[in-house]
Amino acid sequence: MPYDGSISSCEVEIGENLSSHSALLRQKIQLVSPCTSENSPSLLTHPRLREFYGELLYVLYSTIRANVPLMQAARDCARQHSGNDRVAAQLASYLERHIAEEMHHDEWLLEDMELFGFSRDAVWKRIPPVDVASLIGAQFYWIQFVHPVAILGYIAVLEGDPTPETAVEEGVRRSGLPEAAFRTILIHSRLDPHHRDDFNAMLDDLPLTAEHSTLIGISAFHTACTMNSLFAGVHPE
Repeated sequence: MPYDGSISSCEVEIGENLSSHSALLRQKIQLVSPCTSENSPSLLTHPRLREFYGELLYVLYSTIRANVPLMQAARDCARQHSGNDRVAAQLASYLERHIAEEMHHDEWLLEDMELFGFSRDAVWKRIPPVDVASLIGAQFYWIQFVHPVAILGYIAVLEGDPTPETAVEEGVRRSGLPEAAFRTILIHSRLDPHHRDDFNAMLDDLPLTAEHSTLIGISAFHTACTMNSLFAGVHPE
């Protein structure tokens, strides 16, 4: 069924006390994800990090390897409808910039994993957790059959609460693992605050309808809950 400019999803009432789209979205994410709390513990400060850090990198790689193809799909879909859809037009422009910023991050993680003795062939042959397929597959569905603006909920969760550099440094110290193995995570802890601010400014400038906002929120809920499930499966109790 071709895209007709509508969004088939339930509507929610937008809180009038929130002054921006980004503030509303962050409040929604906080309802389902403790990871968005600045006071929440990080896996990097877990006392047994050394035991599961390699698995954590694998889960991150399984997700990050899909990010650029996912954003490219959203950009291409948004471009198709940019002639009569201002949200799609502005989204396509943002994604074009952000795709360039996210290129090759999966390669960085592969290099970090090699420090643990992971071979690339073994990583590529391994079947990722079902939650990864759910996480990424849902985005492709919403992009193709609802509206590409859905991807903003995904990006908001992944980049909206950057890991502090201090947490990365503590992870290196506590685990005794080589600092080089934390390279990709450390780079993101430095880059993501800028990406978050750019994202928020773009989101606040979009002429979103209530339906757009609802879809972004649903996408964010799914992303946050699925990421929480993935991380819970990585570390020991």
